[in-house]
Amino acid sequence: MNATQAKDRLYSQLAASLKNMSRAVGQTADLFEQLQTDLDAMRVLAGTHAAQFMTVAAELSPEAGGGANTEATA
Repeated sequence: MNATQAKDRLYSQLAASLKNMSRAVGQTADLFEQLQTDLDAMRVLAGTHAAQFMTVAAELSPEAGGGANTEATA
């Protein structure tokens, strides 16, 4: 094998590697987009759960100054 053939073979390998890397970067970008969507949904869900937790805690807490327990003792 002469030098030209070896060089052509190496350039061909490089082109295949770059093509694979480009595909992998595209897949990574798609996954990051999906991750951003999922994180936004988790943020909304966490806010909803926090609001539910605070509402229940306010209803059950006797020293909160409000809620069902103060009505019963008044």
